[in-house]
Amino acid sequence: MSNLTRWEPMREMMTLREAMDQLFNDAFTRPRSTSTSGVSIVPAFDLFETSDEVVVKVNLPGMKSDDVQISVTNGILTLRGEVKQESEEKEATWHLFERRYGAFERSVSLPTDVQTDKAKADFEDGVLTISLPKAETVKPRTIAIKAR
Repeated sequence: MSNLTRWEPMREMMTLREAMDQLFNDAFTRPRSTSTSGVSIVPAFDLFETSDEVVVKVNLPGMKSDDVQISVTNGILTLRGEVKQESEEKEATWHLFERRYGAFERSVSLPTDVQTDKAKADFEDGVLTISLPKAETVKPRTIAIKAR
């Protein structure tokens, strides 16, 4: 005995709608920068805050700290850099060419005011960690209560 499944065209339309929503979300929510070869280079960011600081971690595999510039202007952290190609083997037969090369720029809005003059940046094992202390005006303060 075979099982018959009732065809519901609206169910398939919802699947198409969900796919289109995902396409537009991916296209417009994640900033893109394009290298000279037309391949987009977008370093992955993690951004979180503690009670004292805002921390940004960025994956930059294969890069050197000299190839990256960091700036903070009006509450926006901007990271610029260039992934340089080692040497192109012109006589070789290429089977895969997936690594990306070229210049990139990525900006992210900081969630709160920070003290840029006390910022620190560490680069270890291809991960750039930027620590930005929060401005004194936005840090929570405790108020002592005097009992009478």
